[in-house]
Amino acid sequence: MKKRITIIGSGLAGMACAAYLAKEGHEVQVIEKNRTYGGRLQTYEENGFVFDSGPSWYWMPDLFESFFADFQKKTSDYYSLKRLDPGYRVYFENEEYFDVPENYEKLKSSFENIESGSSYALDKFLKDAKKKYEIAVKNFIYKPSLSPLEYIRLDLIKHLGRLSIFKPISKHIREFFKDRRIIQMLEFPSLLLGAKPSKTPALYSIMNYADIALGTWYPSGGIRSVATAIHDVAIEQGVKFIFDEPIETIHTENGKAIEVISSRNSYNVDIVVANADYQHVESRLIEKKYRNYSESYWNKRTISPSALLFYIGINKKINLPHHCLFFDTNFKEHVKDIYDDPRWPEAPLFYTSCTSKSDPNVAPENGEALFVLIPVAPGLKEKTKSREIYFNQIIDRIETVTGEEIKDHIVVNKSYAHEEFISDYNSYKGNAYGLANTLFQTAFLKPRIRNNKVRNLYYTGQLTVPGPGMPPALVSGKIVADQISKDFN
Repeated sequence: MKKRITIIGSGLAGMACAAYLAKEGHEVQVIEKNRTYGGRLQTYEENGFVFDSGPSWYWMPDLFESFFADFQKKTSDYYSLKRLDPGYRVYFENEEYFDVPENYEKLKSSFENIESGSSYALDKFLKDAKKKYEIAVKNFIYKPSLSPLEYIRLDLIKHLGRLSIFKPISKHIREFFKDRRIIQMLEFPSLLLGAKPSKTPALYSIMNYADIALGTWYPSGGIRSVATAIHDVAIEQGVKFIFDEPIETIHTENGKAIEVISSRNSYNVDIVVANADYQHVESRLIEKKYRNYSESYWNKRTISPSALLFYIGINKKINLPHHCLFFDTNFKEHVKDIYDDPRWPEAPLFYTSCTSKSDPNVAPENGEALFVLIPVAPGLKEKTKSREIYFNQIIDRIETVTGEEIKDHIVVNKSYAHEEFISDYNSYKGNAYGLANTLFQTAFLKPRIRNNKVRNLYYTGQLTVPGPGMPPALVSGKIVADQISKDFN
């Protein structure tokens, strides 16, 4: 039976969910508080420089292809992909660096130059990670995780031991490698998952497989083109988009959402899907008696890091590849400053994305568009001039490793941090990624996709299953759409 479905928020999960539901014949509209679609997948433009202002890593291309295949499409119908070589560079102390090449045999040779026997260990490590990846994608990632009973099946139980969900990835990596540099390189994806390596299940070595075996890619037009592609798929299915309308209330009667009220209009609904920040929806849009979780629940969650971002336009070419990780300071101290004793780090690790290395259209001729991300603890209050202090420190360190003068060639400098994440996306504590993938925040231990007290209210996105990241967002949209079809058919 055709339903009137309103989706609050046009992030990847919201748009994907809308596309699937419209494909089933429902009347679907997406209402977005901001002026355009895409959630965090936006661009910032100034003086001829174009920056992807949010996500910048394109991993797990198979999951993107799976989404488009559900609509009889391919990624190539919307954008082309270029595999980066090197996938990224890691800088260590004393200006030493390590490139992660596309060619696996070259990577093994580089590992062997660092640690004897590590090339063979890498084979074993990735063989294990590949098996986990295949099991996770086939058997687990698309589950709604509304109950532990979903996992109590003989064919699933036999895989649980192989997934190493009770072993931290920090210990798992050290069972294969001893060199600090290799360990740090393999631990870094766990930071993208929003948790310290000692709290991240070894299951997530699947990210190392995605990184090394499946590769790091760049979509033509930048990451924003991914959002445009998902938006176009939704439009093709008949989804209606409404912009510049912050939702103020989900009006509920007798345990059923009947109306969504924005700053300008009200909309009668049969079903509501919230792609807006989960905690914001619960604390601001519905009555307290209808919330799945209390404020104390959210305060006890391990929230992924926030980020201090810089968008830097440089009027000269610089010697950096597309992606770089700067591990030239103390890795453990920065992790401690994020998770154990939340505070602004003194000498932070940071990441750079110089997209002009792969795309000449994002910077003026002989210029570079440089994006810088410093992971920081969520919920921090900014110090006076803190952004300027960090900016100068970062530029000094980039100049040191490249041996080039950069500061006097900067013609664009814009920053973005906690307060912007909150104002633009209602992001809980200004987080950048969502809920951390710790053991006790995995699968059915994550916030539920369905409201327990409002029978037609659902949640999708990075604070619920399967977790943070672009591919999981697409999966989240499909999970919720499938659950709605199950519940209402």
